[in-house]
Amino acid sequence: MLQQTLPAGSVERWLTAKDVGKASWWRKIEDTGTPLMEQAEDRRIVMHFLWRDPEGDERFSSTQRVYIEIGGVVNHHSPDPESLQRLPGTDVWHWSVEIENDWRGSYCLIPVSELPPDFSGDAEAQRLQQRAWWISLMPLAIADPLNPLRPFLNSRRFSRSAAQMPNAPVCDVWQRWDRGEALAEPAPPQLLAWHSTLLKNQRRVWLWASGASRQPEQRPLILVLDGQNWVQGQPVFAALESETAAGRLPPACWLFIDVIDGRHREAELPCNPLFWQAVTEELIPLAAQQQPFSSLAERTLVAGQSYGGLAALYAGLHFPQRFGRVLTQSGSFWWPNLNFIHDFAGREQHQPGLLQRLLAQGELPAGKLRIFQEAGRRERNIAFVNQQLAPALQAAGHQLHFRLFSGGHDGLCWRDGLIEGCRWLLADLVPFSPSLPSGDVHDRTTESF
Repeated sequence: MLQQTLPAGSVERWLTAKDVGKASWWRKIEDTGTPLMEQAEDRRIVMHFLWRDPEGDERFSSTQRVYIEIGGVVNHHSPDPESLQRLPGTDVWHWSVEIENDWRGSYCLIPVSELPPDFSGDAEAQRLQQRAWWISLMPLAIADPLNPLRPFLNSRRFSRSAAQMPNAPVCDVWQRWDRGEALAEPAPPQLLAWHSTLLKNQRRVWLWASGASRQPEQRPLILVLDGQNWVQGQPVFAALESETAAGRLPPACWLFIDVIDGRHREAELPCNPLFWQAVTEELIPLAAQQQPFSSLAERTLVAGQSYGGLAALYAGLHFPQRFGRVLTQSGSFWWPNLNFIHDFAGREQHQPGLLQRLLAQGELPAGKLRIFQEAGRRERNIAFVNQQLAPALQAAGHQLHFRLFSGGHDGLCWRDGLIEGCRWLLADLVPFSPSLPSGDVHDRTTESF
């Protein structure tokens, strides 16, 4: 469903109409779908969000705030985050923000019956209190019931809605799913239990084969970090099966690796050689006992987001004999310098991240990797470090496709990048596909080095 972009001033007229908040008025909103998109200057868009209070107006309702969470757009670190405002005497809550016309992102609404608490102590104490309070609100988060696109689950299993501006370059397979169209019904993944002697832990791993191959022993192997986010959050298998059936991805073996929990994630994903030794010596042989796939580095891809994006590139740079293709999304390449995150304004005073330093000092092997790297323009520190790292990767001899997308640190953006990045990285392995049109990886958001 393609939402209409309204002329400037339209929503103000709607909000001041005589029937605002009446059943006929809400039917018009439902027919249009939220967020309402209104034309602004310089080809920008004003997004208008609306929520219908089920308890009625302020005389009857217990709702004190309707917070809105949009990564990279609102500041949820504030002691009083952005909230929709009630139109007095109605059940209508409203909030708006101006955005780029090619932005895409996810959001949720958080209706609450209590005002924010008073935070006390020094700045750090207040920051920690505010964070704990904000996290405590997440079970109250809801998808937008007026949004015509299908909601999805984020990494914490909370429902979120999608917002796509008119010029947002949306991946076609996800666009079909958002509209409610049925995708391919693939076979379920095989759940493996990986008991690691090297890491002294155990976790779930999902092994899944896409398409049909006449030479299964030559199928590429694709490892996806934070695998639980993909297996449990979005219908990734249906999307990948559809892409494979359409000839845009080769038949492959996919290995989705669980992180166990946050503590293990922080220990294993940021540049941990023992983790990747365990993957190569334990996990990949375990998977090979179940499914045949290629043992060649040039047919092995590792993909990840955030810490996972950092880990994927680390694996390629430090284990190039096993991982020849890398998909890194919103990589945390500031690591291990937390000061860079906490003091972004003074970023020039802080040391670059580990991989940036190793590349600059020539301490990594000569480049042979094929890398798809992306970050969101609204990620600020993440976008900055990715822009710093990209030319260093090219200078080291790696084949690189880099792009900035108009969005934030957001699974809605990463799901597009996972498909499009794998298309680009694996295009030479597609056995029967016609050449991909140039629009499949969106040139409007691409910067090649």
